[in-house]
Amino acid sequence: MNRPYNFSAGPAAIPAEVLEQAAAEMLDWHGSGMGVMEMSHRGKEFISIYENAEADLRELLAVPAHFKILFMQGGGLAENAIVPLNLSRAATVDFVITGSWSQKSQKEARKYASEVRVVASGEDSHFTTVPDPSTWQLSRGASYVHLCSNETIHGIEFHTLPDLQALGSDAPLVIDFSSHVASRPVDWSRVGLAFGGAQKNLGPAGLTLVVVREDLLGQALPACPSAFDYKIVAENQSMFNTPPTWGIYMAGLTFQWLKRQREGAASGVAAMEQRNMAKAQLLYSAIDQSQFYVNKVAVNARSRMNIPFFLRDESRNEAFLAGAKERGLLQLKGHKSVGGMRASVYNAMPLAGVQALVDYMREFEQKHA
Repeated sequence: MNRPYNFSAGPAAIPAEVLEQAAAEMLDWHGSGMGVMEMSHRGKEFISIYENAEADLRELLAVPAHFKILFMQGGGLAENAIVPLNLSRAATVDFVITGSWSQKSQKEARKYASEVRVVASGEDSHFTTVPDPSTWQLSRGASYVHLCSNETIHGIEFHTLPDLQALGSDAPLVIDFSSHVASRPVDWSRVGLAFGGAQKNLGPAGLTLVVVREDLLGQALPACPSAFDYKIVAENQSMFNTPPTWGIYMAGLTFQWLKRQREGAASGVAAMEQRNMAKAQLLYSAIDQSQFYVNKVAVNARSRMNIPFFLRDESRNEAFLAGAKERGLLQLKGHKSVGGMRASVYNAMPLAGVQALVDYMREFEQKHA
């Protein structure tokens, strides 16, 4: 099948192999006589799907044994409330603001923490830089430090997670890694909790991944709903309430796809990181070498997953998007809050898709420059 290239920021492209397998199993999963959406979440069929998905994810992300993997609902936006309900202890929490999503996070946390402190912000640079961790004004005794490790709207990424202990903080680091989970390894020695919606790199919307260190369980505020209490969810293997069974199944197929990926001697997430670096370099190079397009993000803060760019003559935006659609290059319009264009090049986007975009950009420039 010759499908268009989908550059949507989320819900985003899913590997064709995964979609084909799901389609083949839609009416009858492995001879069970049921589709996955029809199964009891407590039946042996779905339990095997869940257990395999959890084991594959733990292997792919090298999640240590003292972290719990939770499959939840509500997306990353809901976790902006669920995290402080579980970890704030109604005390002080620190936030690093690097774009729209970390801004939303700190606003939500103010409902539950006694104090929310913005300890660093890239707002003065219009969110084109990552504040140097050495400049962060971290609080003493903070319950946690929150950052969004990849900002989809502004195209900002932490290429190295901060070492809070080296910065003089004993607080656990909470990261929203929704938009680059499984695109690169995670340094779990620096993380207390990571969360992300699945709909960018892991599968369809509806599933939320939470990876939380065991010692952070059991601190939920009294007002925390039971279904959102990490300790209760962990004790019930993500089955305290009916989980997003289809989302878990689709994520499990995606994990299997990821395990099959190879780049030279590298496999799995390591292979994807190499591939993602090549895709990002290809597109950023095309932008930087052009007098027609511009990316405003500092080179050391550029996202590998979400690449915003602008036409220097924005009166040509609609023509650019119309021509892209004719070429089978979809969902390139930038977020309404910043305008311009945005190419989201998640794991499912092949290098050929980025090359097709670069070819089109060069042809459009030659025609309109």
